[in-house]
Amino acid sequence: MALEKLRDTWEGILNPILETFSNVKPSTITWVALPIGILGGLAVLTSEDSIYGANMLFGAGFLIILAMAMDGLDGPLARKYGNVSRWGDYLDHTFDRLLDAVWIICIAGSVFVGDLTLGLAAAWLTLLGSYMGTQAQAVAGSRNYRGFSRADRTILSVVAIFLTGIFIHAGVGDFGNYPGVLDHIPINPLSLVVLISAFGGLWTFLVRFQQAKSEIMRIDIEDPLPQPNQSDSEE
Repeated sequence: MALEKLRDTWEGILNPILETFSNVKPSTITWVALPIGILGGLAVLTSEDSIYGANMLFGAGFLIILAMAMDGLDGPLARKYGNVSRWGDYLDHTFDRLLDAVWIICIAGSVFVGDLTLGLAAAWLTLLGSYMGTQAQAVAGSRNYRGFSRADRTILSVVAIFLTGIFIHAGVGDFGNYPGVLDHIPINPLSLVVLISAFGGLWTFLVRFQQAKSEIMRIDIEDPLPQPNQSDSEE
């Protein structure tokens, strides 16, 4: 949520860069960002707890940063050159959700977490929170960005990936294991990201649901939908 507030600032910084992409279709950038982001996730998934694995984590972090930078470029590029379209918006949000799930599942399935089931649950909760934002936009006409945003989650993930690589180089191990049903999962930056994503997704769902409820009920009062057979009953 905090990083979403920097959207306008980010687009202002991008203006000089957008000039060099004036002949590039925004959808092309969207398509290119997808495989780059997937490669970043797979690099985390296949990294080992070794110096080589740490270097793979650094590469993964840079790939995810590149994918995020491209994701932040296609929208401003479309707006600047009058290429805004419903298909572009749909494609961008679809690929965002795909990468969200890929990154969380790959982190959870890596040797640093080792619980694919937790990753699937965290991905589902994350997508659930994102769904509330897009559904609110579909019904009420306004996008809901409250809660634990994609930008917040991705920045935390990238920081955790780099920290894990640094810890391996420095010889810093895990900080024990979680208690209870999670006692098989080591405490480290990457496992923390998976748990934060899970609880953040749930919190985002609840926050966005409540806000959407208030907004949609207000619209229903101000502009009620026509009721089936209403005209027949009035006659």
